[in-house]
Amino acid sequence: MSIKGIEVAEIELPDYGEASVEPSIPAAQYEDRINAMRSRAEANQVDVIVVYADREHSANLAFLTGFDPRFEEALLLIAGGQRPLLLVGNEGWDYAAVSPVELDVQLYQPFSLLGQDRSRSKPLAEIMGSMGIRKGTRVGVVDWKYFDEDAGADAPLWINAPAYLVDMLRQLTGEPVLNVTDWLMDEADGLRAVNSVEQLASFEFSATSISNAMRRLLRALQPGRAEIEVMRAAQLPGLPHSMHPIIISGPRTALSLASPSMRRLQLGDPVSCALGVWGALNARAGFLVHDASELPPAIQDYVDRLVKPYFAAVAEWYSTVGIGVTGGEMYALVKRHLGDPFFGVGLNPGHLIHLDEWVNSPIFAGSTQELRAGMALQVDIIPATHSPYFSTNIEDGIALADAPMRQAFATQFPEAWGRIQARRNFMEDKLGIKLKPEVLPFSNLSAHLTPYLLSPNMALRRTDG
Repeated sequence: MSIKGIEVAEIELPDYGEASVEPSIPAAQYEDRINAMRSRAEANQVDVIVVYADREHSANLAFLTGFDPRFEEALLLIAGGQRPLLLVGNEGWDYAAVSPVELDVQLYQPFSLLGQDRSRSKPLAEIMGSMGIRKGTRVGVVDWKYFDEDAGADAPLWINAPAYLVDMLRQLTGEPVLNVTDWLMDEADGLRAVNSVEQLASFEFSATSISNAMRRLLRALQPGRAEIEVMRAAQLPGLPHSMHPIIISGPRTALSLASPSMRRLQLGDPVSCALGVWGALNARAGFLVHDASELPPAIQDYVDRLVKPYFAAVAEWYSTVGIGVTGGEMYALVKRHLGDPFFGVGLNPGHLIHLDEWVNSPIFAGSTQELRAGMALQVDIIPATHSPYFSTNIEDGIALADAPMRQAFATQFPEAWGRIQARRNFMEDKLGIKLKPEVLPFSNLSAHLTPYLLSPNMALRRTDG
C-alpha cells in the first residue's frame, strides 16, 4: 500500500529552547470568572454555587481561584452578594494564599487526611447556613463531569461530589441539587472552552517544558535500558501533572496507561510514551528499531500500512483546523483517512485541553459546533490496531487566535511568540504542513513523527503541500 504525497525523510527537529518567562493569570481575570459564574447562576435561578474539588479533580476550582487541593478536598461556595468562601483542610490552609482572589478562607478539618486534628472547625451545615443555604435555596454543584440526556432523564441531577455533601445539600434545602458543571466544561459555551491570551501563554509555557522533556525521553530510548531509567532521562520539569507519566514497551503496551517499570527495552519492541502537565500533553508511539529491516517480516510494511495514512490524516487535520471550522468537518476528514476498522480510531480525533488533559470535545460525527478563537486543542488521534502493527502517535497541542489575540500575544509574550513562529515555519518548510494564520503550535515537537525510534531524525513529511 502506498500513500501519495507522504514520505519518510531525514528531518532534524530544531532546538526551540526552554521558556524563561512563566506567564501568570491576573487576579482580575479570576474575579471575572467568578462573576461569570454568578451571572449564569442568576440566569438559571440558582442561589448558591458549590464547587467541589479533590486531588484528582481540581481543574474547575483552580480555574476559578488559582487554588487546587494538593492532598485533601476543598469546597468553594459562591452566593449572591457575598465574598466567595473557600473551605480547606489542615494542609490546604497555608497553601490557600496561592490564590490571588479575595476569598474568605475557612478551615474545615474533615477534609484533612485521616488521623489529623479535627477539633477546630464548625459543622458543615452551620457553614453552609452562613452562605444562605436553607429551605428553598436552589443549589448548583460543580464537580468534574456532567451528564447529558443519553444518560437518562434525571441526568441533570447526577452529581460526582461525595454523597455526604450532596445529601446534606438536599436535606438543608429540601430541593433537587443540580449539576452545573457544564457552565465550565461544555464544549460549546463552557467558560473553560475559550481562553484569554494570558491563559494561552501559560499553556505554551507548559507545552514548551513538557515537550522538551518528551524529546529527551525519546532520545534516551535504547535497547537494554529500563523504562524507569528512560523516564529519569526525561528530566520532568516539576509542573503539576495532568496524567500519570507513561513509558510502556514490549508486551506491556497492551496495558495502554501503565506506569514505567524496570522492564528493559529490547530491539524491535513496540513503545508508547506520554507526558502531561497542566495545559499540555505530548505522546508518541512506534517501534524501537533503526529501520524496517529490524521489524518482524510480517509487518515490515508498517510505515506504508499504518504510519503514512496516519500522518496524512494528522497533516490534513493541522491544515484544516481553524476559526469557524466545524467539529463535524474535522471528524469527517479523519474518518476519510482512518475510517477502516484496521486503524481502530475510537476516541474523538481532537479535544479541548486545559488544566486537565481533556475538558470536552466539539469534534464528533455531525458536530455543527464551530471552533472559536481562544480554544486550546489537542491533536489526539490514536490508532489502536490490536494487531502486530501496534500503533503510531503524534499528540501535541495548538491554540486558535484571531488577529487581535495574536497581536496581544506577540506584544505581551514576545519570547513565546518567537517559538510559535519558529514552529510554524518548521511545520511548513520542513514537514509540508501549511497552517492558517490563527493556528498557534505550542509543542516543541512540532508534528515531528519518527516511526523508527532509534532513528530520531527520520520523520514523515508531506510532499504534495
